[in-house]
Amino acid sequence: MKVFRGFHHPGLNQTCALTIGNFDGVHRGHQAMLALLKSEAQQRGVPSCALTFEPHPRDYFAAVRQQPELAPERIGTLRDKLIDLAQCGVDQTVVLPFDAQLAAHSPQAFIDEVLVRGLGAKYVLVGDDFRFGAKRAGDYALLDAVGTAQGFDVARMNSYEVHGLRVSSSAVRDALGQGRMDDAARLLGRPYRISGHVVHGRKLGRQLGFKTLNLRFAHWKPAASGIFVVLVHGLTAQPLPGVANMGIRPSLDPNDVNGGRVLLETHCLDWPDALGPEGAYGKIIRVELLYKLHDELKYDGLDALTRGIRQDCDAARHWFAARI
Repeated sequence: MKVFRGFHHPGLNQTCALTIGNFDGVHRGHQAMLALLKSEAQQRGVPSCALTFEPHPRDYFAAVRQQPELAPERIGTLRDKLIDLAQCGVDQTVVLPFDAQLAAHSPQAFIDEVLVRGLGAKYVLVGDDFRFGAKRAGDYALLDAVGTAQGFDVARMNSYEVHGLRVSSSAVRDALGQGRMDDAARLLGRPYRISGHVVHGRKLGRQLGFKTLNLRFAHWKPAASGIFVVLVHGLTAQPLPGVANMGIRPSLDPNDVNGGRVLLETHCLDWPDALGPEGAYGKIIRVELLYKLHDELKYDGLDALTRGIRQDCDAARHWFAARI
């Protein structure tokens, strides 16, 4: 899959079958839409294209209004979104910066400048609740009418349901926020996961006897937080069981090397000797969050923290043992 920041690039195809969305989590509803998009693109002999935005429009307006509570919890990072879109068979993805200029576009200006001149859309597939343009003034009916007049096809996909529940990013956020990891997996069509490069941290875990793999979550408001039973992919041929902390580590000094950043800190229950003590740094791994043990806790000192980590490791081992 080709990825473009904006649409002013010579390698970008000048005609496409297009869908538009934030695609946070790339859940089963998104997957069904992308499968339909791929089919329509093949019938027309044009590449499939996903148009997405960074930051999320609600992030942008929350910052402008200085109301951080308006920003949605983020399910996945941009890296994971692009990986998931590629796995769905999308030919190209355009990441459009959402800024004041784009926010001010009227619906007609968005169609003319982005869809027609920017991307050369011949077919546009949207969800049943799709809105666009300044003040969300544009809707499916307007897009369909303009498409008829300007020569591109427009289609709408109805909501996707699992066991009577509408699949949406909001539903995934709710499941993750409540620690209902099995429900999140059903909505996503796979276990909830986070990927990235293993980065250096304070190495406090190593001092305490619990070496950790640190991944930065590039958004300040993750949908999931707490202590989880996990599987780590990418270090060995088989996934490694572990326990992970997703959040801001309230027991640690906020001024440490990763202070203020959201981290996924994972301890593998059995560290492979072949990797050596430094064998994971710089590697790209994928961590599946399978079961939530509890929320983040603030421990009174390092001894209490060590005991808490040991209890979490024991709980994770019991969880895996019950499923063998």
